[in-house]
Amino acid sequence: MGELIKVGMADLKTCLPPNGVTTLGLGSCVGIALRDKFNKVGGLVHIMLPDSTVISNNTNRAKFADTGIDELIRQMEALGASRRNMVAKIAGGATMFAVSSRASLNVGEKNVEAVKKVLKEKGIPILAEDTGLNFGRTVIFYPETGDYVIRAVGKPEKTI
Repeated sequence: MGELIKVGMADLKTCLPPNGVTTLGLGSCVGIALRDKFNKVGGLVHIMLPDSTVISNNTNRAKFADTGIDELIRQMEALGASRRNMVAKIAGGATMFAVSSRASLNVGEKNVEAVKKVLKEKGIPILAEDTGLNFGRTVIFYPETGDYVIRAVGKPEKTI
């Protein structure tokens, strides 16, 4: 087994087998794992917000669904991946606080919607997801196999 590369909040990393990528604390944030199913180049982006156009002077492309997914694709292509061979798995987008259940404040739901929209526009199918509900997640993604391991306190570990 290779190295497990850590991805911070509003961050992204790419990797090649046998390495994997992991991120902690996906609450309302969404972890988007992309994989070229033929050459196994993979990556993970931990986005915090749905739309970069609502913030001026932002230089962190990984923070938003629209720019984060674009940047992850760009970096994967630099490693030899082909967009037409990419598939996705997503996790996170929880409603972490009771006040966020109001539609105007449900950042998690808005993040999931934005991620799905961007991936559809890019022609990248979502093979599996573990989103919503009211608990945080830690994820580990292995591009070699495509396994996306989901861990949450008080829940059984699952692989999607």
